[in-house]
Amino acid sequence: MFEKVKEIIIDQLGLDEDVVIERSTSMMRDLEADSLDAVEIIMAFEDEFDIEIPDEEAEKFDNIGDIVDYIEAKLN
Repeated sequence: MFEKVKEIIIDQLGLDEDVVIERSTSMMRDLEADSLDAVEIIMAFEDEFDIEIPDEEAEKFDNIGDIVDYIEAKLN
């Protein structure tokens, strides 16, 4: 799951494939994503995993690990 989430983030932000992304990585602080980037990434997760992520839940994501945990919980 982590690798797929990482792949989507890299694609959406146009990052190099060799960029280091860990569970503790923050999209906003570490990858310099802005709010529009975040919305587009959340929409990509919704499309890829066929889930809905409410805005109030998305606002709670502090790092990539939070996103992975949320998606895994929704799929199980």
